[in-house]
Amino acid sequence: MTTIKDVAERAGVAPSTVSYVLSGSRKISEDTRRAVRAAIDELGYHPRASARTLRSARTRVLALAAPRVPGAYRAIDGRFAIDVTDAARVHGYDVLLMTDGDGVGGLRRVARSRLADAAVLMAVEDRDPRVEVLRELGFPGALLGHDDHAALPWTDLDWEAAVALAVRETAAAGHRRILFLSSAEHEVAARRGYALHGLDGARRAAVETGADVRVIPSHLAPDVLARRLSEALAARPVPTALVVQHLILLPRLLDAVAAAGLRIPHDLTVVLVGSLPDEMGIRHLPRIDLPVAEMSTAVARLAIDAIGPGRDDRSSTSRESLGAPAPSMPSGAPHHLIQPRMAGPVIAPPSPG
Repeated sequence: MTTIKDVAERAGVAPSTVSYVLSGSRKISEDTRRAVRAAIDELGYHPRASARTLRSARTRVLALAAPRVPGAYRAIDGRFAIDVTDAARVHGYDVLLMTDGDGVGGLRRVARSRLADAAVLMAVEDRDPRVEVLRELGFPGALLGHDDHAALPWTDLDWEAAVALAVRETAAAGHRRILFLSSAEHEVAARRGYALHGLDGARRAAVETGADVRVIPSHLAPDVLARRLSEALAARPVPTALVVQHLILLPRLLDAVAAAGLRIPHDLTVVLVGSLPDEMGIRHLPRIDLPVAEMSTAVARLAIDAIGPGRDDRSSTSRESLGAPAPSMPSGAPHHLIQPRMAGPVIAPPSPG
């Protein structure tokens, strides 16, 4: 591997001079600078991240904190990771993926070692401990999801409005007995924002429509989910619609509906909330898609803006273009709250009789 000493020998200068050329920290004659640059090109030398940081006072890297349980797969996490990476690249940034369970230790390491300029937090919890780490270390960040108590920039689908819209539209189609499959119990227990806001939306729509909306907490174990759903579908009076927010086990859920002898939408209308855009297997179902691309674009921009103009010369995009500051947020941090839209076929009415 080519070292800085090799470059110095080729250029006929001291290693410290090569460092000065890379960092720009001292005035170097143009002839010497050209000789060092030529040696770098000839030898194919690549400065370490520390040298790039000295040169630009930034790494041009965003840390994407996506807590992950080993062995557990969520397609939505991969989709966000790819789209955030694409959005960051537009602004000249790379993405460092951090997957440790709670994310606190990883954030501390990244912030203290300056491996990245800012962090993007996924799977945001209410009063998320990672937010406190960012505040404590003065490290810029933005949330993919939102914590109502965090004075940080964030973007999210309005999950309360999304579930409320799905339930209202289902009730408007004539359904009076509706099941709502909420986020999994562990997500509610962890106080994930989307899980809590989804429950709030179901309760709100039940009051607004007068429909009988029964909440079924989802579960990570397919057998437990299938049993809960089978019991709910067998209840009397018979439910005619199912609104689903927890979509990770959707194939098993549809299998449970079929095992109960029910046809979709003839016997049971199924409406999805938070589905992946362009997912081919669900086009026949009414749904509210999760705006992954819009959220990824917004959170990358918010994180880069949070670095500040002194750290990023391409951060001049107006924050107002992403959404007005939330009055309830004490720091006035900007946010980008996305309103839900129905997609797919019209919600079918309940079958006669």
